[in-house]
Amino acid sequence: MINNFARNFRSRFADELRFLANAKAQPKTIGAVWPTGAVMARRMASIVDPQAALPVLELGPGTGCITKAILGRGLPPERLYAVEYAAEFVSELKRRFPDANILGGDAFNLDDTLGEFRDQKFDCAVSALPLLNFPLAMREHLLADVLGRLSAGRPMIQFSYGPFAPVPARPGFWTVERYDFVLRNIPPARLWLYRKPV
Repeated sequence: MINNFARNFRSRFADELRFLANAKAQPKTIGAVWPTGAVMARRMASIVDPQAALPVLELGPGTGCITKAILGRGLPPERLYAVEYAAEFVSELKRRFPDANILGGDAFNLDDTLGEFRDQKFDCAVSALPLLNFPLAMREHLLADVLGRLSAGRPMIQFSYGPFAPVPARPGFWTVERYDFVLRNIPPARLWLYRKPV
């Protein structure tokens, strides 16, 4: 009976247990206390236009909750490029989403991580990176790099647990607007949209 309970528990909460183990091992690269909830994942994925000609860039997919929401909008998996730093998450993402482009590497060095796809342009970007764990200069560099890969006016969505945008606006370079405040997440999170001017 106890063995069945333990097996069922591990099966039901596999993503959460994997997430907690990685968070303990790599606290700086995993900036949440619990995996992204389904409500927040759907809100973040809501910026994806599955009919757009260009693919979608996802940064920090982790256990794949947001990845699932992005594909749930009807985006063909081969048009999703997901960059994940943690090797264990990369393996699991490749297993769960075999037709998506799952790329292991550092989102702060996209040229190397994207490799043969480094010149690819994207319609939008969905980021669950824990930006507040990094110095502002690194955050600004990442944002400029990602926005440089998007069409002018197309968004990058970013979550944050802080009250302010994780990267302030820079007039002439990028704008930032509050998109949503998701109370039904652990912990509640703010969503921000970044765009480079048209």
